[in-house]
Amino acid sequence: MTQVEQLSEFIVKTSFTDISDRGVSELKIRVLDTLGCALGALNMETIRSIRDQIEDFGGSAQCTLIGGSKTAPDRAAFFNCALVRYLDFNDSYLAKSETCHPSDNMGAVLAAAECANVSGRDFLTALTLAYQIECRLSEVAPVRNRGFDHVTLGTYSVSASVSKILQLDQAATANAISISGSAYNALRVTRTGSLSHWKGLAFANMAAGATNAAFLAMLGVTGPLEIFEGNKGFMESIAGPFKMDWSVENLELATRTVIKKYNAEIHSQSAIECDLELRREFGFTPEDIDHIEIDIFDVAYKIIGGGEEGLKTEVFTKEQADHSLPYLIAVALLDGEVTPSQYTQERIQRVDVQSLLRKVIVHPSKKYSESFPEELPCKVDVYLCGGQMLSREQRTYPGFVNSPLSWNAVEEKFHRLSEECADSGLRNSIVSAIMNLDQIPIAELTNLLGQVRDPGSKWKAA
Repeated sequence: MTQVEQLSEFIVKTSFTDISDRGVSELKIRVLDTLGCALGALNMETIRSIRDQIEDFGGSAQCTLIGGSKTAPDRAAFFNCALVRYLDFNDSYLAKSETCHPSDNMGAVLAAAECANVSGRDFLTALTLAYQIECRLSEVAPVRNRGFDHVTLGTYSVSASVSKILQLDQAATANAISISGSAYNALRVTRTGSLSHWKGLAFANMAAGATNAAFLAMLGVTGPLEIFEGNKGFMESIAGPFKMDWSVENLELATRTVIKKYNAEIHSQSAIECDLELRREFGFTPEDIDHIEIDIFDVAYKIIGGGEEGLKTEVFTKEQADHSLPYLIAVALLDGEVTPSQYTQERIQRVDVQSLLRKVIVHPSKKYSESFPEELPCKVDVYLCGGQMLSREQRTYPGFVNSPLSWNAVEEKFHRLSEECADSGLRNSIVSAIMNLDQIPIAELTNLLGQVRDPGSKWKAA
């Protein structure tokens, strides 16, 4: 068999009973966290523009848009995935040379699950597969250093999980993955230089296409079955050679994903924690600061510290702000938190943060780089105007693998993000549905998500 056929065999054979009890519990926590991120993004202007376009374009009313109304599966996948990703507050998986956000898959899996009218168990099984496939590919086939975005790896996880929902056989599943993998290879430029809205939409765009690929395969459309190892295939053109034995895979990598405590790029979490601990311990004011120096592992330096992916002291938009370590450190010191409120245009442009972020200097550390991804090590040195230097080292944060967030902590995050678009009764009903997801049809959850509303939008659900 080709490698995609081996992967497809793994997908077809997988069942809910293959997931451990801990795996089910941790996956439910991630569903709760992910949907909180999605609801928190409903009032974003870019999200409203996408919703307006979907309303203009129409589409068969089969799948719920979070926030109301229904549309075709691929368009629902696009919209719901965009919601999940847009705040940049959802979970991550850290491999040595690649970072992905496996919860990005959820919008597509949710749309397909509703369309196929499956159980919550079936949804969880497909979602677990999406996590496992994208995270494993991040480990063995990183693409970032070759100029491609982690979204490229999602082409395989989305098409695989939607195929599972649609109960495609091994041959059709292989074709779905092959079609998607050959068509949606995203460039890393999305996350370098002057960042744009596409940072939060690239996965959603791919997910719509990968969802469509699975439905095409269901109708008998074929794809290149040597997608991985073939002439000019994924290995030769993008990832380089690698080996995977899907027959020995389990379904436990979702338990090793990390949940964000702060609304910021994942590699910044420990630095923000360190920053705020210094603020709490010493009580200095921003006016006291001469400059700040940060030593951090090389991946963080490259992506958010001013390394090879671009200057991080020119910050004018939300997309630039949440991927700028100088901005994140400055705004955390000023506001004592990093939430969606720190990304309004008015907050980003204010003189206090624009001045302070230019006092932040980031250095890559070889010692800390050796500890990544088992740790997220950093050291923050705050130099005060009077000559005093305050220093703290941090190697983890609440939400990391060795310090996981509890259900209650994630539920608090969910309520905080969603309180403007759903009253307490609806929020509690959504939380209860997620808690009991393995006991209910997926329609119970999607019906609740269709009752959520963006209070600031002119758009009205049908």
